[in-house]
Parts: sequence; C-alpha cells; structure tokens
Amino acid sequence: MRIAVFGLGYVGAVTASCFAAEGHRVVGVDTDAYKVQCIMEGRSPIVERDLEQYIRRAREAGRLVATTCADEAVAQSDIALICVGTPSRRNGSLNLEFVERVCRQIGAALAGREQPYIVVVRSTVLPGTCEGLVIPTLEKASGRRHGEGFHVCMNPEFLREGTAIHDFHHPPLTVIGSQSSEAADRVAELYAGIPAECVRTDLRTAEMVKYANNAFHALKITFANEIGAWCKQEGVDSHVVMRLLTMDTKLNISPAYLTPGFAFGGSCLPKDLRALVYRAHQHDLTLPTLESILVSNRLQIERTVDLIVQLGKKRVGVVGLAFKAGTDDLRESPVVTLCEHLIGKGYSLRIYDPNVSLAAIYGSNKAYIEREIPHIHALMCDSLEQLIDESEVVVLANRDDRVTQLADRYRDDQIVIDLARCISPEAIRGRYIGLYW
Repeated sequence: MRIAVFGLGYVGAVTASCFAAEGHRVVGVDTDAYKVQCIMEGRSPIVERDLEQYIRRAREAGRLVATTCADEAVAQSDIALICVGTPSRRNGSLNLEFVERVCRQIGAALAGREQPYIVVVRSTVLPGTCEGLVIPTLEKASGRRHGEGFHVCMNPEFLREGTAIHDFHHPPLTVIGSQSSEAADRVAELYAGIPAECVRTDLRTAEMVKYANNAFHALKITFANEIGAWCKQEGVDSHVVMRLLTMDTKLNISPAYLTPGFAFGGSCLPKDLRALVYRAHQHDLTLPTLESILVSNRLQIERTVDLIVQLGKKRVGVVGLAFKAGTDDLRESPVVTLCEHLIGKGYSLRIYDPNVSLAAIYGSNKAYIEREIPHIHALMCDSLEQLIDESEVVVLANRDDRVTQLADRYRDDQIVIDLARCISPEAIRGRYIGLYW
C-alpha cells in the first residue's frame, strides 16, 4: 500500500520505517528539513533501538522516502497517518496546533484529487477530536465532505520509547476507530502481517482507549512505588511482595475489578485501606494515591445521590442492599450508605434484596444495620414486583436474574438507574440511565 506518514518524531519515524519493512511504500513528511535529510540519508532522526538499520534497509529497498511537501506526499499515497506531537500547554490542556496544521495541508492537497483517500490519526488526542477538529478542518480545506472524498479513522499507537520497534511488530492489539466499515477494513490491511487481534470500534472509543491505557500505566507505577515506600518502612522487600502480587492472574493481573460501576464496600477493602493509611502515617509517610482511594469511592455514592436528586422524583426503589450480589453481608455496603443519604433527604424509599433475610440478620451484620438504618423493616419489600409497582425511580444496585425476567413490569413513566449494568436499555419501557455507560 502507499502510505504518507506526517510527523517524523518518535512515533512517526518508527511507524514509517516499520511499515516500509512490512513491504509498503512510505513517504515521510515533516516541516523539519533535518529530519527529512536524515531519512533520505538512511539515518535515524531520533535515538531508538534498531531504528537506524530499519531506515537504512527501507531506503536501500526503495520503499521509504521523505519530504517537506505535503502535496507531494498526498499525491504519492492513498492513506495518510498523522503522527505529529500533541504537547501540553502550561495549563495542562492539549495543544492540537500541529494536528490542525497537518489536516489543513492534507485537505488542501485533496481538493483536486478524484481518488478516495483515508486519513488515519495516530497522534494521541482526546475523545471528540476527530469529529470536532480533524473532520471539519479536512472538509473546510478540501471542499469535500467526510465519507465522500475522504474518510477519517483513529488508530492509537501503543509504542514505548526504547522498545518501539518490537512493540510495533508485537502489539497487544490493534484498534481502529471509524464511521466507515470499508475504511476500517482498508486500514486493517496495513496490519495484515502483524500477529495481533484487530478490533474495530467507533472514533471516540478509539481516542479514549489510549488515555485509559496511559492512566492505568501511570497508576500501576505509582501504586508500586507507594507500596514500595511502605514496605521499606516495614522492613519488607517490596520486589518480593509485588512478585507475589503479580502471580495472581485471577484477581490481580486480570480483568477482575476493572468494570466501571458503583462503589466498593464490604468487610475487607475499606477496613484494610484505612489500616494501611493509618500505619503509613505512623511512619510519617504520605501516600497520595492510596489515601485517595476511599475519597474517590465516597464520590461514587455522592454522584449517584446527586443523579437521583436531579430527577425530581420522591419514590425510589433500590434493588440489592448487600455490598455485592450473592451475599447477605451488609457491613460497609455502599448501597446502605446510599439508602441512608436518600432517607436523610426525605425520599420515600423501598428496598428489595432476596439474599437479605431480616430475621436471619445477627452479629456484626445486625449491629451495623441497626446503627445505619434502624427502621429497615419498614422499607423492605417482599417482592421485586412490589418494589417496581411502588417506585417512580428504580435503582438497580446488584445483579438479580429477576430484574430481566420482570422487564415488562416497568412502566413508561418510570426511570431505571443501573449501577451494575444489570439490564439492557432496550429490555424495559421508560427511561434508562446507566451509571457510566
């Protein structure tokens, strides 16, 4: 395939040379004449393991050239990959001037072109950038409409400096966001020789996934460092601790606990986090990430309370009271805290949880519920049907098979707030609100 790569920095130079190594014909584009000269002379414009020999081989094979002229690059290609930088401004916002400039250049070059063209964004951009900046800029500069003269796709890169060549050829997956299945298929052809699953999605999801990745990576590094700082004070080898932690691929290094939803609770996580933070303070240690977990967890409850308040309805039914489905443990259940807030604000509350038998509540469970919601007996419903019938707003806090089985019970004037992705929006009448989806 004929590819133009705009931007010959850390992402662009690697992308251009690796696609050339895969057999494609590539023209690199950059406003920096030095970078262009480096490519033409078979040298690397940046320091990256194995990159220079890749560039040299591609030049010798006649599959890689470079230019400062955008018109020339577009004329020699059918697909453009935007790999320019998106640096931070002083206030933390994203500087998109390089992306916008390249889009204007590509758009101007497309003005007189008859053949279809695909513009692929590889630069890291915030959700909505393709729709709000890239497409409008290309349309304005080219005088053509998106989907007719050209298509835009989002193809985030997952390259680490220092191992970028290896990462290009061995990615965890390839993500292609597009409004056109034909354009996505065409971009996927670029990666036909790459041994990784190719996932097609929408533009905003493809833009978002790179930020989710990088935020998670930063979180893992910070988490490991804070655990390390605490281990040091306790006389424990943090590398041994983290090695044992990562050996658990069922809960720790796995998809477990990585599904957005309501707050956590129960008798373990809140208690142990408090003990950890207290012990760290005894060592005069400040662990901001670990200390903020419980703060963030409380915000999940507050957001849900605010959501219910904004609806302006007073009769609320809550399905599920225990801290998670499949248990009767009420201790530190975030749903109990949610109910407590709603009662305090004067809501008429109904609760249904088939796993919680009031007659069987005893011990610490009994003491907790009597302290938090002493009049719980008056709030509990005998059946899910009763709760639905008596509520204007139904909050699905825990998964329950009967929620789906009774989908036709909901009324047109009811609002369902789903905290655990219990039911499909299409399955019920009325208004559906997913917590984070």
